[in-house]
Amino acid sequence: MTRALRLRSQRRWVLATIAVASATLTSAAESRAQAQVDDRRHWIKTATTDDPRRIPIKSDGTNQPVTVLTGGLVFDAKLARTTPGTVIIEGNKIAAIWPAGKRDWPDHARVIDIAGKTILPGLIDLHVHLTYPDGDTPIDRQASEGDGVLRGARNLRWMLEAGITSVRDLNGVADAPYILADWSAANRIPAPRVFTAGHIITGTGGHATERPVSPSHGPDYAWERDGADAWRGAVRETFKRGASVIKVASHFSPDEIAAAVDEAHRLGLKVTCDCETVYTALAVDAGVDIIEHPLPRTDATIRAMATHHTAAVPTLQVYQNVLDRAGGFYGSTSRRFTLTAQADFVVFRKMKAAGIVMGVGTDTIGDANQLVPNVYLAELQWFIRGGYSAAEALRAATLTNAEILDMDDKLGSIAPGKLADILIVDGRPDLDIEALRKVDKVFRDGILLVDGGQIVVPRHQSRPLAKAPPFDAVR
Repeated sequence: MTRALRLRSQRRWVLATIAVASATLTSAAESRAQAQVDDRRHWIKTATTDDPRRIPIKSDGTNQPVTVLTGGLVFDAKLARTTPGTVIIEGNKIAAIWPAGKRDWPDHARVIDIAGKTILPGLIDLHVHLTYPDGDTPIDRQASEGDGVLRGARNLRWMLEAGITSVRDLNGVADAPYILADWSAANRIPAPRVFTAGHIITGTGGHATERPVSPSHGPDYAWERDGADAWRGAVRETFKRGASVIKVASHFSPDEIAAAVDEAHRLGLKVTCDCETVYTALAVDAGVDIIEHPLPRTDATIRAMATHHTAAVPTLQVYQNVLDRAGGFYGSTSRRFTLTAQADFVVFRKMKAAGIVMGVGTDTIGDANQLVPNVYLAELQWFIRGGYSAAEALRAATLTNAEILDMDDKLGSIAPGKLADILIVDGRPDLDIEALRKVDKVFRDGILLVDGGQIVVPRHQSRPLAKAPPFDAVR
C-alpha cells in the first residue's frame, strides 16, 4: 500500500471513529434528556401534590374564599418588569390578574388595599439546611431528630417573615427534613414550602463524612455508599422517605454518579451535586441537573455545563463569610483546593458569560440561619455586582428558582392557575433590592401568614363533638 493510500485509510478510520464517538455522545445526551422527562408524570390525569414527586390526590371541589389585592404594582417575573394591577386569589391559587381600575370582584371577597406597595411571587431559597445544630445546641443533642424539627420550625418562621415562601433543604439530621416538609405541605405550621433532599449521598470518606466524625458531620446527616448499585439504592431510599430532590457530593466514581442520575430521573426527581474540580466534570457528563457552590472547575467544564443545560446555584455570600472569618477553607479532605472570594466570583462571571442558568441560594447552616434575611439580600447583591439588574435578580430569586426546582408550573410568577405564594413589599425592589427588607404581607397557599411584617397564625377552629353530652337527660 502506498503512503498516500495509507494516509487516506487512516483519515477514513479517524473520521469514522469521530463519527461513532459523536453519535455515542449525542445518544447519551439524548438519553439523559429523555430520562428527565420520561418519568411517571405523563400517566397522571388528576390533581397532584404541590411538589416534584407529583403524587395523585383527590381534588377539593368546595367553594373557596376570595382575596383581592388592589391598588399596587405587580411584578412580572417573566418579563422582569412592574405594572399597576389587581391580583385575585381564590382558595390557594391565583385566579386572575386584572388591569388597574377593574373592580367587579364578588361581594363576599376580602379586599386589601396595597397602594404604594409591590406584589411579588414569593421568594425561593434553593440552598438551606434547616435542622443543623447551632451554637446553642449541646453536643449530645446534635444528632437529635426532635431537636432538628424544632430548630427547623423556628428557622422556617424567620424565612417566612423575610418573604421566602419556598426552600430547598439540602440535608439535615435523620428524618427531620422530611417531617418538616410534610408538616409544611399540610399547612400544619406557618412555614415556607420545604423541598428536601433529606440526606447527602457520597462515597466513603466523601463530603460531610470525613474525619474527625462528629454528630453533625456523619451518618445522621450524610450517607456513605460505594458502588453503582449502592448509589442507586440510596436514591431509592431517600425517595421512599420523601425526598423531592436528590443531593450527591464528591467523591464518587463515574459509574456511581451515572447510576444515581439514572435512577433519580426515572423517578422524576432532579439531582444536584456539591462537587469540585474533576468531580464537577464527571457530574456534568453524567447528566446532573444542578451544581452547587462556586467551587473550582475548568473552563471546559463550564462549557460542558452550558452544553448540557446544567444549572448552577452559586451561594457566593456563604463562601465570602467563611473566608472572612477563617481566611480560607481548611482541614477538610473533601475540599482539595484553595478558595478566595475573587476566585469564586470569577467562576460566577464565567458561568454567566456562558449563559448558564443560575439560581439564588444561601447555604444557611447552623447559626447562619440567624442572619436571615441579610444572607439572602447579600446573595442578591452578589448577582447584581455580577451584572444582573435588580429586576433580573428578582427573576432569578423567583421564576428561575422555580424552574430549577422543577416547580415553575406552580410557582415563581404571578399567573392564573399558579399557587398563591405571594409577597407584598412596601417599595420597589425591582429598582432597589434593599426594599425587600420592607416585607408587609406574605401569603402562602392563599393563607395570610405575615401581616405588618409579623407572623400571624390563623385561629384554631375547634371541631364539634361527635355527640353532644345528654344534659337534658341528667336530673
